[in-house]
Amino acid sequence: MATKLENGFHTETNPKVTTTMEASHSPTVNPLANGIAAADKLRSQSRSSHNNGAITPSTVIIPPPTTTPSTLGHYLARRLVQIGISDIFSVPGDSNLVLFDYFVAEKGLNLVGCCSELNAGYAADGYARRRGVGACAVTFTVGSLSLINAIAGAYSEDLPVICIVGGPNSNDYGSKKILHHTIGLPDFGQELRCFQNVTCYQVATKSKYFLKYWNMIFRVTQPTTQRQDIGALYYDGSHSLSSLSPDPARFKHPSVIVWVKKQKQKAIIDNLEDAQWQIDTAISKCLEESKPIYISICCNLVAIPHPSFSAQQLIPLSLSSKESNQMALEAAVEKAAQLLNTAIKPVMIGGRKLRLTNSQEPFIELANACGYPVAVMPSAKGMFPENHPHFIGTYWGTISSTYCGETVEIADASIFVGAILDELDTVAFSLTYKKNKGIMVEADRVVFPNGPSLGPILMKDFLRALGKRLKPNSTAYENYRRIYIAESGPLESGPGEALRVNIVFKHIQKMLSSNMAVISEAGDSWFHSQRLKLPKSCGYEVQLLYASIGWSLGATLGYAQAAPEKRVVLFIGDGSFQMTPQDVSTMITLKQNNIIFLINNGGYTIEVEIHDGPYNVIKNWDYTAIVNAMHNHDGNCWTTKVHTEEELVNAIEIVLKERKDSLCFIEVIVHRDDTSKELLEFGSKFANVSSRPPRVLL
Repeated sequence: MATKLENGFHTETNPKVTTTMEASHSPTVNPLANGIAAADKLRSQSRSSHNNGAITPSTVIIPPPTTTPSTLGHYLARRLVQIGISDIFSVPGDSNLVLFDYFVAEKGLNLVGCCSELNAGYAADGYARRRGVGACAVTFTVGSLSLINAIAGAYSEDLPVICIVGGPNSNDYGSKKILHHTIGLPDFGQELRCFQNVTCYQVATKSKYFLKYWNMIFRVTQPTTQRQDIGALYYDGSHSLSSLSPDPARFKHPSVIVWVKKQKQKAIIDNLEDAQWQIDTAISKCLEESKPIYISICCNLVAIPHPSFSAQQLIPLSLSSKESNQMALEAAVEKAAQLLNTAIKPVMIGGRKLRLTNSQEPFIELANACGYPVAVMPSAKGMFPENHPHFIGTYWGTISSTYCGETVEIADASIFVGAILDELDTVAFSLTYKKNKGIMVEADRVVFPNGPSLGPILMKDFLRALGKRLKPNSTAYENYRRIYIAESGPLESGPGEALRVNIVFKHIQKMLSSNMAVISEAGDSWFHSQRLKLPKSCGYEVQLLYASIGWSLGATLGYAQAAPEKRVVLFIGDGSFQMTPQDVSTMITLKQNNIIFLINNGGYTIEVEIHDGPYNVIKNWDYTAIVNAMHNHDGNCWTTKVHTEEELVNAIEIVLKERKDSLCFIEVIVHRDDTSKELLEFGSKFANVSSRPPRVLL
């Protein structure tokens, strides 16, 4: 029998005639071989009613395999590669193993095994920040519900992450079976319902036979019109609804009415003919809306061929284009130009939606045209070049960069571009800029003080059109230069003196270069890293809105994998590290050369400054020993502890020279009360907000 290699696996090149008796004793063939899944279906044992159910031989034809990938698994893998994904962050489970075979076999696709689903999601988040889209793959329910926290964070940050879940066998849907990895109910829709709240689109592949099972929920309506859920079951059409309804006598009130409601699930793929379209639609939604999506694939559908998957060359996805309303655009530009051109000291402030709308370049062009001083919100640090002549730092209310807050808040006109004025970006809603003089440029509209709101207007269209109408005005920037006094830096350390965090960041500032990227964990690292002056092309990432403790370690893994030309520098506290330490092991496996600064101050310092208590003290670990255990003499890894400035300087020199190709882990030992002044102010603000009395005493 002639064979050929198809994605590295042998497949038959000629049709074969066999019998079901022969097929039942045939050796197992790798599911990646094209045509095998169909052959397995044709080999199904037929039972004759004339032979009391005994197996009778029947001749079947096994079709020749096609020369191109033709299964759902192949198609999904190829589509991921086409949109720019070369790494999928994953944790294997019994329902995704066959799918993983396809990912492993796909040229240009690397399956990265992570130590936890949560870190796999964080890694996909970090990857999407650099590459523009990320992907992670886990198993049904027990894996996906562990992943969901990371997906929620990606949703809050407008990151397109494709979440792929290996689901149960399609025959188990509607069977009333209780499967492992579930919560003990025959309701497999729980996972989907959870993801509907943190993804913009959901796809679940199921057998077409599932549709005859309706998930029914009984609701009761009492005279107060209050509805209560009282139970759930699967209806298969074999009983009348009245026989399924609970006995009204069980309720206290005689006028109870029983309601039956059919639940709907979004984007159910009930046959393979729809799968290609649904997957493409979901991925298109992910890219269009820059939000995560959820794709669940039954484990037994992955290897089934279908003609819709067999295109020699994938047709590029057709993303819906958005356009500005020209009349609204012209009106918005006219009104904004009038307000800004008549102001004496106008300013510009950039926000994190600049990335979502791909408006970073138009924002720079506007800054060049108008000459205004430019600040960024803390969540947008790194989205505007900090070597720009008119850059004045981070606007963060009372904890802004030196003289940046004063410049913004005395301005008689301001234009906020892509800013989200959430609780953390505004230090508990304490910004005092002149709101009656502030223009808010959102992703698809422009909002003027005291109205109106005009749209739909694309942010980049508005910025480019406005740049042509503004008169150059550098008054506010010149005023900033007149009042600015450079910080002298931290106090010098004496020989052998205990290390201080401000000394650490003084030397990190000297260390940074254009081929690096900085990732900052929640906590005091936020405030110290905001002070850093980023060199040209040096990246910066922070998760400020969702603020998930431990996010940064997984995000560093993903970002470094997406940007191998960058050396990623991570700042993380000891409390955050204890949340997600495992995937330092994955970094070593992947030969990443990240630099991890672990600030060991013995607890949750940011929580201490908001509200102190014994719960903010954590068990101290031997962190370098833990990383060395992960290294286990296999890979390129270097660790050290530093207690003094001299030790820190020596460690940084080693990191940049003889260990430039190694993963470097530096544990920085500092005092528990060593915090930035910004954290002290931040903690005070949030303590006051949290302790507000209720409006109505209960």
